Amino acid sequence: MTRVGIVGAGNVAARHADVLSAFPDVAIAGIADTDPRRAEALASKHGSPAFGGHADLLSAGGLDAVYVCVPPFAHGNPELDALSCNLPIFVEKPLSLDLKTAESIASEIERRSLPSAVGHHWRYLDIVQQARDLLSGRPVRLALGHWLDKVPPVAWWLNPTMSGGQILEQAVHVLDLARLLVGEVSMVHVVPAENPVDGEVDRASAAVLRFSGGAAGLLATSCLLTHKHRVGLEVCADGIALELSETRLLVDGERSIEDDGQAKVRVDREFINAVQGKQAEVRVPYGEALRTHRLALALAKSAVERRPVTLDDDQ
Repeated sequence: MTRVGIVGAGNVAARHADVLSAFPDVAIAGIADTDPRRAEALASKHGSPAFGGHADLLSAGGLDAVYVCVPPFAHGNPELDALSCNLPIFVEKPLSLDLKTAESIASEIERRSLPSAVGHHWRYLDIVQQARDLLSGRPVRLALGHWLDKVPPVAWWLNPTMSGGQILEQAVHVLDLARLLVGEVSMVHVVPAENPVDGEVDRASAAVLRFSGGAAGLLATSCLLTHKHRVGLEVCADGIALELSETRLLVDGERSIEDDGQAKVRVDREFINAVQGKQAEVRVPYGEALRTHRLALALAKSAVERRPVTLDDDQ
């Protein structure tokens, strides 16, 4: 039985807890959160002890792996402390608010040769592999990404010093998918809309991306709405146009392929397989997620500095 500790007790942590508890070879050994009520509520649902912080969870011992499901501003110590106990880690995106923190975690994972995974579950969509098959031999020349949504119902989200902004906190999923289907990005230039409230995250932005392989890209983001309106990635290659969301692949605007809905199960199962030493297909280990994180941070930097940012220079 693989004993997993979970740091964080919010909605994403609860989703992972539900998936993990359904695996017959996994036990949730403890849940930690700085809000004792949330920790107790989620822990009681899964019959496990609650802790007031990740240090107490780690001190209790008996863990085989740790899930870190905390807000962007809280990353760093939970990962490094878990790694100091020689424990594999699963980390929810975004990796951190800065590059230095994420790079130090990546270095420690590599130094200890530990299994790792990051929650970019879109890579586990059944339709993503189908999209890759359809694009085989046809390089993408245009990519159009969207994240047109509402403000999430958490108090810290509108504060850029806590969430990092919409591109880093939400649209990073689209950026990760673009890296997979199109390739690496060499330059970004973000133009944010005039912000109605000083000190809050940008409510809308438009970005131009230049891919190293020659493709052009656009990314539009907004949190002005009352619902999730449009989230996904469109790509155009020679003779084909694909549109991907979390649930559907649309081919040439005509043929619709529904996803099988198992991506959020696969992302956890493959990490557990890796922890158990079994054959595993972890599609986004921490080091791979770090490349997407660098891209998202470059976009955030461009928005703040109102200028193009070259990825080669930043890296």
